[in-house]
Amino acid sequence: MVQKYETVFIATPVLSEAQMKEAVAKYTQLIRDNGGEVVYEEDWGLKQLAYPIQHKTSGFYYLIEFKADPQFVGTLETQYHRDERIIRYLTVALDKNAAAYAEKRRANKAAKAVAAEAAPQAE
Repeated sequence: MVQKYETVFIATPVLSEAQMKEAVAKYTQLIRDNGGEVVYEEDWGLKQLAYPIQHKTSGFYYLIEFKADPQFVGTLETQYHRDERIIRYLTVALDKNAAAYAEKRRANKAAKAVAAEAAPQAE
């Protein structure tokens, strides 16, 4: 049975842009290779951490929303744990209310992006 999940990971801040894209590509490809479907991705960028993790005070945050079998989550988290670029991760299963909220959040973000594009052209 396929279920919706949302995973957020924090990558070490010493990565270059190319290395960060490579890490993201690795995990999205891992999801696809194991029969999952990536629904949505969002780069939250470099943010300050609330407390130091592995002597680091900031990290690159990245969100991936996907559909996959429940057995796959263990495989994904094992890969996160083995990757020295990842300093923290969290994967949660989305119930119907959380899935609806995520859909609404994506729609609002898309609407804001469209409004931002239209605003400079109106001037």
